[in-house]
Amino acid sequence: MNLPAVKKGAAVTVREDLSGSGPIQSVDRAAAILEILARDGEAGVTEIARELDVHKSTASRLLAALDRRELVAQDTARGKFRLGLGIVRLAGAVGRRLDVVQQSRPVCRALAQEVGETVNLAILSGRDALYLDQVAGPAALSPHSWAGQRIPVHATSDGKVLLAYLPETELAECLVPPLARFTDRTVTAAAEFPQLLAGVRQRGFATAVDEFEVGLTAVAAPVRDVEGNVVASVSASGPSFRIPTERIPAIAESVRRAAAEASRRLGWLTR
Repeated sequence: MNLPAVKKGAAVTVREDLSGSGPIQSVDRAAAILEILARDGEAGVTEIARELDVHKSTASRLLAALDRRELVAQDTARGKFRLGLGIVRLAGAVGRRLDVVQQSRPVCRALAQEVGETVNLAILSGRDALYLDQVAGPAALSPHSWAGQRIPVHATSDGKVLLAYLPETELAECLVPPLARFTDRTVTAAAEFPQLLAGVRQRGFATAVDEFEVGLTAVAAPVRDVEGNVVASVSASGPSFRIPTERIPAIAESVRRAAAEASRRLGWLTR
């Protein structure tokens, strides 16, 4: 829902005709509060209630909900509210994603041309891998677009890379049984992953051959940020007949070089 820009001194009108008094109206009002605080820097409950044209108790409840998410913070001495650290975290997350895509895109394009296959850029999102970008190589004929889609971490090369560098507690949260089986080659036993992921860290890349989709082979490597944290994965994938076992080492080397270059662009310098 797009809210109109909030002008200084203008009342914020919540659209009753769209939302009635249900949860959508509450979301609309909460978003309006954030816009008020972004505009004015700070505001009290009375001011916010007046601009929203609601009772003070309603404004207080909305502010309390936003405060629990750290989207607003209250100055206890003055009673005024301002935007909270949660906003900074959300903005930072968006910025980091955009930065990863922007810095990696030319690298992914070069990799797609080099190996001739489809190249994807993925990040961990909850228990899934989320594809942020995709570049089709010259050998890829009308590839399915995965950009913006989520894929299972346990059955894909990108997912294995993203899992391989997680702390044990986070890894366990991503591998809660039952793990879905997509083909006869899908690894569904969580107990097998510690050894499997140790191999990924040792080699510096992960593979998935007919694990998510029969006839699909993919190779992925980690992308690191300025602090050396793995923030994304780059993969090259194509039909298994075009990426047979004997071609995987060459593909892996190309993917690793591309991931290292993307990492360098993000500020990571190998020691």
